[in-house]
Amino acid sequence: MENYLIDKIEEISFTRVEKNDSLWESRIMDSITIVELAVEIEEEFGINIPFEEIVVENFETVDLLMAFITKKQSE
Repeated sequence: MENYLIDKIEEISFTRVEKNDSLWESRIMDSITIVELAVEIEEEFGINIPFEEIVVENFETVDLLMAFITKKQSE
């Protein structure tokens, strides 16, 4: 999951990232690329991400994303 997310973020943002890099605060991703990433995550992991859950608390780092995806998969 970690490698998929890093690869997808780098593909979307054209920026090299590490798993603890700040994606929003450092402006690696913006509102458009975050939504694009959410769509990719939905397709890859078979989950539904409501728009109101696309927030910094869930999408700020790869680690937070992995925890969010794992939680969504268990719902």
